Amino acid sequence: MPDAYDALYADMIQHGDAAFTLQHVVDAHAAQTATEHSKPIALVFALVGLYLHVEKDYTGRQIQQIHMRMGRHKQPWPHLHLPVNRGAMTPETVLSAAPGEPRDAAIDAWCASVWEAFTESHDTIANLVREYGQSQSLSRG
Repeated sequence: MPDAYDALYADMIQHGDAAFTLQHVVDAHAAQTATEHSKPIALVFALVGLYLHVEKDYTGRQIQQIHMRMGRHKQPWPHLHLPVNRGAMTPETVLSAAPGEPRDAAIDAWCASVWEAFTESHDTIANLVREYGQSQSLSRG
């Protein structure tokens, strides 16, 4: 039996949307489940996605394009603090919302919950996005 994240992922794939909301699901899950053994790039990209979605209202499609541009440039990624509490919402919480707008709103709330849990990394991520935006012409594409 699939876990809640797998079920949510499959649901998002099946009901794909132009805004690519699946990207928000992937980013929230990656940040919420990161461990000290996770590659720094995985957590950095997840938090970049959450920052751009929660703070700047980027769509999943726009974030996916930025991730691809950032990934073309090899560099050492910062090691970020992993908070014990990663947000009160989970994939289970999101799945309990009815499909459609209620579930999309639950995904947004999940992203905000996880992003807020990483408060200690907010400045690092915002600065990284600013640096990349200036040097790599990152835009909403």
